[in-house]
Order: sequence, then structure tokens, then C-alpha cells
Amino acid sequence: MITIITGTNRSSSNSRAVANLYAKLLNERQVASQILDLADLPADFTSSALYDNLGKNQAFNELSALIGASEKFVFIVPEYNGSFPGVLKAFIDGLSYPNTFRNKKAALVGLSSGVQGSGLAMSHLTDIFNYLGMHVLALKPRLAQIEKNFDGTAITNELYLELLKQQIDQFIHF
Repeated sequence: MITIITGTNRSSSNSRAVANLYAKLLNERQVASQILDLADLPADFTSSALYDNLGKNQAFNELSALIGASEKFVFIVPEYNGSFPGVLKAFIDGLSYPNTFRNKKAALVGLSSGVQGSGLAMSHLTDIFNYLGMHVLALKPRLAQIEKNFDGTAITNELYLELLKQQIDQFIHF
């Protein structure tokens, strides 16, 4: 089972739409996946589910359980102010440490409105995952100018689609 995680809690985000496309591409290869959308996080999770409140928020616990049941993860990483969204870091911080991601595998897909395609954000996130002991696939497609290259359901840039397919092929065997 591959868990696809949207990197933002913004409802109806491009991240969710790209996650849906990624799940479809995995399904075409007969690979099971599930989507964990950070938009489903409880609004108060930073005060009701973290630190001294670990394990006390049932809605957060249900999302956290999806992580524990997976060995591979795809993170759809939007660029927010030159990095990844803080809600993704808060979510990671709320997971069981240190074994949640240790020796598991991740693939990262960046997207941005600008021309960098979330490169810095994926670099920051890779550093965190390395610290946590997770193995990160080297191929990290950067979907720059997402509004010009994605219609909400399909990638309209052939190179971007080919990079996603290459990443999936590599990730299946990673």
C-alpha cells in the first residue's frame, strides 16, 4: 500500500488534484494506494493532538494510523514562501517519534505557481526525512507553473507527465 499525502490543508487544492492523478497512475499499474489529505486534519490538531495531548484526538489518530499501515509514501509538496507548508511539518511532528518513518520509503512531487517547482521545499523536506531515517527516491519531479500545466484532472505538459510515470516506475522497485 502506498499512501499519498497532500502537503497542504487547503481545501480543493492543486495538491489534492495531483494526488488524485497520482493514485490513478498507480492504479493503472495495479498498485494499491490511499490518499491522506491534510485538509482532513482537525482544525485544532496543533493544540489538541500534539505534545502533551498525543493520542487524545481521535480524528488525528485515525489519520496517523494510515501512516503506520504503510511502508511507502508519496508526498505532494506545494511551495509556500520558499518551503513546504507548516501544516505538513506540524503533522509530521505529531506522529510517533522516532519510528514512524524509519526505514520506510518516500517519493516527493513538487508543485508551485512559480518557476521553481517547489525545489527548495522538497530539499527542506528531504533533510527532515533523512533525519527521521526515511529513504527518499532521488527523482523528484518539479511541476512548476502548475496552473499552466495542469487542468485540474490531467497534466497538460507531456514532460511533467513522463517524469511522474518515470518516478512511479522507479518507486515501485525502490
